[in-house]
Amino acid sequence: MAKINNNYLKLKAGYLFPEIARRVNAFALANSDANIIRLGIGDVTEPLPEACRTAMIKAVEEMGDRSTFKGYGPEQGYAWLREKIALHDFESRGCEVDASEIFISDGSKCDTGNILDIFGNDNAIAVTDPVYPVYVDTNVMAGHTGAANDKGEFEGFVYLPITAENNFTAEIPDKKIDLIYLCFPNNPTGATATKEHLKAWVDYAKSNNSIIFFDAAYEAFITDSQIPHSIYEIEGARDCAIEFRSFSKNAGFTGTRCALTVVPKTLKGKAADGSDVELWKLWNRRQSTKFNGVSYIVQRGAEAVYSEEGIAQTKALVNFYMDNAKIIREQLTAAGLQVYGGVNAPYVWVKTPNNLSSWDFFDKLLQTVNVVGTPGSGFGAAGEGYFRISAFNSRENVEEAMKRITEKFKM
Repeated sequence: MAKINNNYLKLKAGYLFPEIARRVNAFALANSDANIIRLGIGDVTEPLPEACRTAMIKAVEEMGDRSTFKGYGPEQGYAWLREKIALHDFESRGCEVDASEIFISDGSKCDTGNILDIFGNDNAIAVTDPVYPVYVDTNVMAGHTGAANDKGEFEGFVYLPITAENNFTAEIPDKKIDLIYLCFPNNPTGATATKEHLKAWVDYAKSNNSIIFFDAAYEAFITDSQIPHSIYEIEGARDCAIEFRSFSKNAGFTGTRCALTVVPKTLKGKAADGSDVELWKLWNRRQSTKFNGVSYIVQRGAEAVYSEEGIAQTKALVNFYMDNAKIIREQLTAAGLQVYGGVNAPYVWVKTPNNLSSWDFFDKLLQTVNVVGTPGSGFGAAGEGYFRISAFNSRENVEEAMKRITEKFKM
């Protein structure tokens, strides 16, 4: 009989979001008349921007003509899209990122896991707690950890607690770490990092020859002009950081799939023989071998994000969701709940009332007011006693959900 990858058996029975779906589906089956409002998974609800749709339609028509038909595209992504990304997302903010250092992909979720292909099994790895579960689970799958303890913490990780006491920004470790996962604006807490905080991380990484995996999937939701959108706004970051971005939330591409990863050509890792190796070359080889690229149609849609119309339309989308976040934050605060985030991020991080556990609060919300959120403990041990509410939904649903919650849980 074929042998399995035994590392999968270390994982919890279900990934956080399938477990939420299981509970919601069971409740829905038993309560067919319940009007369930889902503010859990960070999936968008509003239509793709018109500029993107128009570009995709044109691209589909091109695929119907032999003279303009496109087959396999470049694995790294079409140059015309990468050049626009370099100009609008990086050069405009003073970041030194060349189009040749950008790799188009089908999701930052995918890339934050796939990037492990080019790193060895004996790195010291740090993650925040709470944390986006993909960072942890993909390392477990790759065999980079031991078993989990009773709190769900895996042997082999260095966990960096982020709490209200430290403004949900992790303290710099006092020992050497090789790979560091940072996510700002943060999922799940909605916290952001100042330039000073990121500079401290870059300085640490450079002095310890570490690599920072910087997940900037929610950078478009930053409203404070003093908050950096990219780690490459920090001097020295090109020598220690890989950045992940996505079109999923700002332009509604969750179901269309398009993202990007930046691997600076100055970035190096260490081979077993002690020699320095350019990580760009390894990632390029990995993508060329395991990935056929994002479809031409989708990349044309992503390119339209940077048109005059696309910029205005995606900004309107972001503003819509941030207005939702404001409603959630203000309504829950008025009800007496402790609330964090929701200012520069589309997530609101709520302290559960009456000392309820994260999952008990989840079940109580589902069963009493038919609203779905995400238990904080699903993001790590330090998330226990917290709850994430997503601003990704219709205005009508957000307002109705807040009405139900505040009437039931007014402190």
